[in-house]
Amino acid sequence: MRIPETAGTAKPELLFHKVRVAPRDQRAFIGKLVLAGALVALGGWSALRPEPLAAVAGVLLLGAMYTHLVELQHQCLHHSAFRGARAHRLVGVPLGLPMLVSYSHYRVRHLQHHRHLGTPQDSEFFGFDPRAPLTWKLLARGLFDYPRLLTVLGEIGRSCTGRWTYTMGNISARRRRDVIAEYRLFGAVLAGLAALALAGHGEVLLRLWLLPLLVAIPLHFLVELPEHLLCDTETTDVLRNTRSIKGSWLTTWFTNGNNLHVEHHAAMVVPINRLRERHADVERFGRHVQRSYLIFYRQVLTTVRCGGRTAPEGA
Repeated sequence: MRIPETAGTAKPELLFHKVRVAPRDQRAFIGKLVLAGALVALGGWSALRPEPLAAVAGVLLLGAMYTHLVELQHQCLHHSAFRGARAHRLVGVPLGLPMLVSYSHYRVRHLQHHRHLGTPQDSEFFGFDPRAPLTWKLLARGLFDYPRLLTVLGEIGRSCTGRWTYTMGNISARRRRDVIAEYRLFGAVLAGLAALALAGHGEVLLRLWLLPLLVAIPLHFLVELPEHLLCDTETTDVLRNTRSIKGSWLTTWFTNGNNLHVEHHAAMVVPINRLRERHADVERFGRHVQRSYLIFYRQVLTTVRCGGRTAPEGA
């Protein structure tokens, strides 16, 4: 990521400043974990209720929370949640378990994304490519990316047989062991869930995991979609190749600050709860800044209807 030259003498004052995780930042993240745990418990209780409306509400809440947990995992990837490095993997691995997202595999690929954003080498962990021409087919493929589960099963199989390799570059032997261990953990969990289903608990498995997972996958896509779509993909200038959405307190909480994405790419080790104070710089200097997710989604739909021609961004 290149810090851009700005016109004249005006420059962002805070945007690119790096800070370490302070005790208050760690407490903020722990608070998010406690709240997420409470909401998962509420969703699970509701999903198992005999009343249809309560069960549907529980499944939807669980699906939303499984999406939210991956966004919390994203903060762990950057080691910006805890003051000690080791805690990030200890917490990050279970956060990704409901959606079968390997912490170590995601971390390697995601840090490469930060390093290569705006270059041909850019490649995210999740398969949607914002540089491709925007079509209904592309959006539908990303929204309903259930085939990713088959990809994960392949990763599990290769890990369990000792054949797993990293295909996007070079990683250390230790990191490879971490990835393999996590996919083997996923395999053990899936085997346990299959045993529960065979023992007659299939409906519980359906309500607490399979149906919420069907909800979580498209929700996660909608959270990730604004990051770089319809931005300038051939520049390393973070003020041009990334989008921020001001959002509400609810969308900021649910996405764990993913809406403040220019701020995040400008200084990726800054704790998420401290990104909001940098938004004034982004509003002043950023090219792709919008007030709400609704405005962004309208722009996407308009662009697709116009045959992929970029629609003007709403203020």
